[in-house]
Amino acid sequence: MEMINRLDHFVLTVENIQQTCDFYGNVLGMEVKEFGEGRKALHFGQQKINLHEAGNEFEPKARSPLPGSADLCFISDEPLEKLLEHLKQNGVAVEEGPVSRTGASGTIQSLYIRDPDGNLVELSNYE
Repeated sequence: MEMINRLDHFVLTVENIQQTCDFYGNVLGMEVKEFGEGRKALHFGQQKINLHEAGNEFEPKARSPLPGSADLCFISDEPLEKLLEHLKQNGVAVEEGPVSRTGASGTIQSLYIRDPDGNLVELSNYE
């Protein structure tokens, strides 16, 4: 029995919601949407990332929510060369890559960057 078939959303705890929205919206092209009572989420594909401000999280929450503790991998259809140029134009340093890694469905080529909270963000293409 396959109980789980996809990821709908996850929560990222951040220091500054606006700074996070600017980074993920402007640099990574996610759509920033407001929902509920002024909450923010980052939408891409059929998924979203809900944002919680550190010290001001919504209940229920993770046991130890901390900014900068996530390690995320996003798949892009854009060639890594184009992503590298876009990151350079936006003043985002690449920590590593392109390097070969193993994704959920096979081999990927990846670049590693950091978001404003220091979360590790992997940008990848399937081979």
